[in-house]
Amino acid sequence: MEEREASRLEMKAISIEFPGVKALTDVDFHTLAGRAHALIGANGAGKSTLMKVLSGAYNHYTGEIWLNGKHAPIRSPKDAKDNGIQIVYQEVDTVLIPNLTVGENIMMEQTIHNMKGRHMIGWKQLLRSAQDVLDRLNVKVPTRKLVQELTLAEKQMVLIARAVSMECRFLVLDEPTAPLSHSETEQLFRLVRQLKSEGVGIVFISHRLPELYEICDEITIMRDGKLVVRDEIKRMSQQQVVEHMLGAKLDGQFPKTERSIGEKWFEAKSIRDTGKVKDVDLFIRKGEIVGLAGLVGAGKTELCRALFGASSTSSGDVYLQGRKLRIRSPHQAVKNGLALVPEERRREGVFVEESVSDNITAAVLSRFTKWGSWLSAAKEKQAASSIISDLGIKTPSGAAKVRNLSGGNQQKVAIGKWLLVDADVYIFDEPTKGVDVGAKRDIYDLVAELASRGKCILYASSEMSEMMGITDRMYVMYDGGVIKELETKHTNEEEILLYSTGGLLT
Repeated sequence: MEEREASRLEMKAISIEFPGVKALTDVDFHTLAGRAHALIGANGAGKSTLMKVLSGAYNHYTGEIWLNGKHAPIRSPKDAKDNGIQIVYQEVDTVLIPNLTVGENIMMEQTIHNMKGRHMIGWKQLLRSAQDVLDRLNVKVPTRKLVQELTLAEKQMVLIARAVSMECRFLVLDEPTAPLSHSETEQLFRLVRQLKSEGVGIVFISHRLPELYEICDEITIMRDGKLVVRDEIKRMSQQQVVEHMLGAKLDGQFPKTERSIGEKWFEAKSIRDTGKVKDVDLFIRKGEIVGLAGLVGAGKTELCRALFGASSTSSGDVYLQGRKLRIRSPHQAVKNGLALVPEERRREGVFVEESVSDNITAAVLSRFTKWGSWLSAAKEKQAASSIISDLGIKTPSGAAKVRNLSGGNQQKVAIGKWLLVDADVYIFDEPTKGVDVGAKRDIYDLVAELASRGKCILYASSEMSEMMGITDRMYVMYDGGVIKELETKHTNEEEILLYSTGGLLT
């Protein structure tokens, strides 16, 4: 391989098409080594597609890629890695091997290289090398621990550790902070600054605008598969960024709706899950949006799963309209009027290899069958089309595979399938993670609409602004338990954060 000190990365007139979709149209993108470059746009704008071209995941594009003034034909992941380009994808479970250890996952590329060369693998040296990378990142995860035993945040850090274990010129981070806590995000930012100082170029994709201003030097904004603007980030306000992303001015982020909140409708008592959820009590009134606030790792996801019968080790009692429910599986939860939109949408919320229509109707197929076996494809297609239209899901057709949609549109599919179920209780676990401001507003409107129809909403999020903007009341979780119940109109983000970190007001 040629010299490693690439000073400039250029992508020229990049275009790419998929069946029924022109994903990129003559996009020019360039960035410099030693700089952090924000690449943003609404879901479906083409930013992740552009980076997949750069990483060699897509090879049927037109246009050229240049490194340090030299043409770099990248048509495979190996081509990208040989040119010192590494990418960390948003969905960690699709690229980590769960039944291998942390060390083996971090040193995966080196291990494969040794195996191809028929060299003996020195396991002690492998684990020592992996530990060196983790020490550099200041990540406290045992190298011998299986990846399947890790939290989502720990998996993300393992993936980042794998990327930086190899010498790279440019590192692409696709929504790296979405599953991370504040302290873990600070660790990542420390690493980004360190890599910048060592001459590595960073391409940073994120929908969290404040963090872009904290870590990035330049910004490129995309919309509808085209480049809209490129500038130094300090020359552009957050409001301007949002308007460039959407192509229009954004009115209030959170919906202003008049809702009548009724009687206590849903109640959970003494919910426990070994080492994860500690004796939680909560209730939701008819038409009420109740928040589950707390930092990453506080137990919000585990509580949502326990309520939905998705954990075999959970216990406690659940009541709907005063009637005690027996929920020991997700199937029983659905039969009893509960719906869950999970945090890890690609692994638990959607079938990525199936069509949009099949996903949307998956939970209610019996509604479209005759005599228990004959499926009415016309009725199924009509129902799916209605949800696609109502939620504004950007897809060429209902027949398109979910894996080809953007993250925000995948999330809308995960939500849409439960709208056909017409549940009594909707549990949303980090529903806006990894989606753009426009898609977030669509999801907020949907949640508010469900509540206005008298549905009970449990809304889990680590975003304090969401707690303040969408909920009527909230429970703050810390270390697996509820530490405080707050009425939204009588609290603020500072108080929520105080309780989220285990602080107690006197």
